[in-house]
Amino acid sequence: MPPGDTTQLERQPDRPTAGRFIGLSVVSLAALVGGTVAFVMLLALVTAGSPLVAADRSVAGALNDAVAGRPVLLSALGLVTDLGGSPASWVVLTTLTAWLLIRRQRRLAVFVAVTGLGAWVLSVGVKELVGRLRPVVEIPVATAPGPSFPSGHALGSAVTYGVVLLVFLPVLPRRARVPTAVAAGVLVVAIGFTRLALGVHFLSDVLGGWLLGLGWLAVTTTAFRAWRRSVRLPDGGPGLSPEAAAALRPAPGSHGPVLPHPWHRAAELVIAWVLLLGVLLGAGWLVTQALAGSAVDRLNVAAVRWFVEHREPALRSFAAVASALGGTAVAVALALVAAALVLAATRRWRPVLFLAVAMVGEVTLFLATVSIVGRARPPVEHLGPGLPPTSSFPSGHVAAATTLFGGVSVLGLIWTRAWWRWLALAAAAVAVLLVAAARLYYGVHYPTDVLAGLVLGLAWLSVCAHVLRPGPGAARGSGSP
Repeated sequence: MPPGDTTQLERQPDRPTAGRFIGLSVVSLAALVGGTVAFVMLLALVTAGSPLVAADRSVAGALNDAVAGRPVLLSALGLVTDLGGSPASWVVLTTLTAWLLIRRQRRLAVFVAVTGLGAWVLSVGVKELVGRLRPVVEIPVATAPGPSFPSGHALGSAVTYGVVLLVFLPVLPRRARVPTAVAAGVLVVAIGFTRLALGVHFLSDVLGGWLLGLGWLAVTTTAFRAWRRSVRLPDGGPGLSPEAAAALRPAPGSHGPVLPHPWHRAAELVIAWVLLLGVLLGAGWLVTQALAGSAVDRLNVAAVRWFVEHREPALRSFAAVASALGGTAVAVALALVAAALVLAATRRWRPVLFLAVAMVGEVTLFLATVSIVGRARPPVEHLGPGLPPTSSFPSGHVAAATTLFGGVSVLGLIWTRAWWRWLALAAAAVAVLLVAAARLYYGVHYPTDVLAGLVLGLAWLSVCAHVLRPGPGAARGSGSP
């Protein structure tokens, strides 16, 4: 066994016999052949103008009538459909690959990368080869680029969540394996349904995506098992690499409780949250009331106008990327990725809890402050997409970026002594400054809004680090509240 590729071999009391393994192999081969035949037949029906095409149009029209004019339902469908989109698949599979590399599971990392890249190639290639137009419905409620067959969301979700299930199946208790597999299947089916309900795919597109995705997953899984046999790793057991269960387990339970004296810690956080809210409200009153019309106020307006006067078309795309780093969707996605990688590297839940509490506290502090202060945005032309229904003070983008990137930097500083931790800290500072500059460039915040967002993020992050103590010595030194 190559060093560093797996950890200790775990005993498998329910290891299949040779006969059972042969039977499972035959069933898998039959399923692969059957799925291939079904996909080819479906493709032939789609391209030949069969009655299936008329049925496709009928289903698309009926679903469009059912969802059009219902904004709450459309929002829910949009949230679910995003879980199967290319961004979600890339984030999940890239994060999983990095997780496996950190845990020194190189073969599994290669499997995840190859399966994900292959699914993307198949989706793009088959779409271009078939060239089917997307549905035309009476009341369009969503749009999607490119050809229609097969559904990239259906294919990508089947591959993405199938890969995650196969990798982590050895970690799950036996009683939880079937419910988890069912939950993954329900999620994939729900994502496929949203593509129909949103009117961007036909039923045959979704079926084709599922068949092609599951077929590709079966091919790569078969190749991975053959690769394992070639290096004499044992067959049998749940998932792709049963002997790697110990390495795949998120965090061992031998490091003590995640957070000793949780009620004391929670009380400290609540008190600090309330005090910090008071400081922010005081600062908000200062800039909106006490300093109204003062030199500070005039300097605020002058700074915003300077950014507006120096706008250049070439900088708009750069500003959009920088501003997105502090946006809600990107911040949440980056926080989830950071939490997963931190968990992989530290094998502790405390650092993940630190990130979660920091982000939740920052969001609630921001929402409470903007709803009470209610400062109007600068009286200039605002760039970028539609502004959220919040006021100007403080800058939520700056606060989120400070908390997220600062939190990751804090963990890097206390968990490693490597030289690159200072580069990570510098990169975090640059990211926050870019977000701040982008918000001023967009004309949606005053400099004092940006400064308040920075103070909010740094202050709350300091509180979380002091109370939660997410360092490697937390388990040994956390005996007192």
